[in-house]
Amino acid sequence: MTRCARSSRCATPTRSTDLSAAMDIIASEYPGVVDFERDFPSLCFALATGVGKTRLMGAFIAYLKIAHGINNFFVLAPNLTIYNKLIADFTPNTGKYVFKGIAEFAISPPVLTTGETYERQIASGGNLFPTTINIFNIAKISSEVRGGRSPRIRSFREEIGESYFDYLASLPDLVLLMDESHRYRATAGMRAINELKPVLGLELTATPFVESTRGPVAFKNVILDYPLARAMEDGFVKEPAVVTRKDFNPAGKSPEAIQTMKLEDGVRLHESVKVDLETYARENGERIVKPFVLVIARDTTHAAELTRLIQSDAFFEGRYADKVIQVDSSVKEEETVEKLLTVEQNDNPVEIVIHVNMLKEGWDVTNLYTIIPLRAANARTLIEQSIGRGLRLPYLPCAGLFCLRHQEVEQHCLAAARRADDEGMAQIAFVKIEEIGASGVGLEQRDGIAPMITAGTSCRECMER
Repeated sequence: MTRCARSSRCATPTRSTDLSAAMDIIASEYPGVVDFERDFPSLCFALATGVGKTRLMGAFIAYLKIAHGINNFFVLAPNLTIYNKLIADFTPNTGKYVFKGIAEFAISPPVLTTGETYERQIASGGNLFPTTINIFNIAKISSEVRGGRSPRIRSFREEIGESYFDYLASLPDLVLLMDESHRYRATAGMRAINELKPVLGLELTATPFVESTRGPVAFKNVILDYPLARAMEDGFVKEPAVVTRKDFNPAGKSPEAIQTMKLEDGVRLHESVKVDLETYARENGERIVKPFVLVIARDTTHAAELTRLIQSDAFFEGRYADKVIQVDSSVKEEETVEKLLTVEQNDNPVEIVIHVNMLKEGWDVTNLYTIIPLRAANARTLIEQSIGRGLRLPYLPCAGLFCLRHQEVEQHCLAAARRADDEGMAQIAFVKIEEIGASGVGLEQRDGIAPMITAGTSCRECMER
């Protein structure tokens, strides 16, 4: 990793890279990088949710293969959801295949090795393709190393005369790609993975910091920062709006009554969005997008209570009884999982998804337009990841993500708005629920912040421009 201007060709990373020299070179070009934070060169790309981190990961692999002849890659996923998603995205002939259109991979695509297949591939004598992408679930590795144990990947294999881990560690060109790297920076599994000693580490996350008792601690190796404010300004994601009630006074109202009010407001908002989306699609010859609502519950008991309420005749006369699913550790039915995985499809009846803590990173949908947070979320990472579930665009050049008012969410949005204002970028809108559905949505000024964006799908002018 020798010095290179941004317009010139960089040298191929090797095991002999001098970390100190590499740090000096990169810091001279990118002053924001002050420490690799690992025993090998590692750089973080902080990208807003919804702008294509997985695509960028594929671009990294294609570039390193084509320009530098690197053939071995190790991709880390933080959990089972993202693990399965990455396997699908790196599998040829799938809907979101990351190497689509790359001629070098058209005839000989990279072979995938996963936590379930590496032993079979060893037994079969390897593969015939020069490029290998290993995809592993760091959460599984972390569970295997508890109590000082060794992960299964380090078990001796007679077929190769060593463990698969040792085989990978011996490769002269192994590159480590870490998806959602904020999730496992200090885990035992990550410490074990560090022993692979890759020639280069590439981290991707929308939240480049780790939570601590003293607050968020920023990464020191961020080489590219593309925040939500800029993604909004460039039109790559929906524009969030916090929805409030005009002159609302909670005095004399029970927590249950306020909760029901939030749910009902959210569903009314959802119904307005649904009409606007269908109208837009029919007037512009686009496919109809079926929006849905995400409800964030406190725990599984609370989620079950919310499900029963929404399924009752007292809630919108039972109209949503068969349109709600509960997704958490207490629900394992295959039918529920299938409905969740196909929630973007118009023949899927689900319009309300209730979850506790399972649908964060890695759950990529484009038709989430309303979020109803009914749990405390003091951690900045949790708030950003929850909002991030609804930022992806289905096709509209300008669309809105509505979030029912919640103290922690509102504070986070205000902070984001201030940061955006400092950068001269788009800001978070605050919308009164009474004004949803009007031809123009009134925006409420908070703390001297004058929101510059409209509230998405309820604003006809915004949708048609």
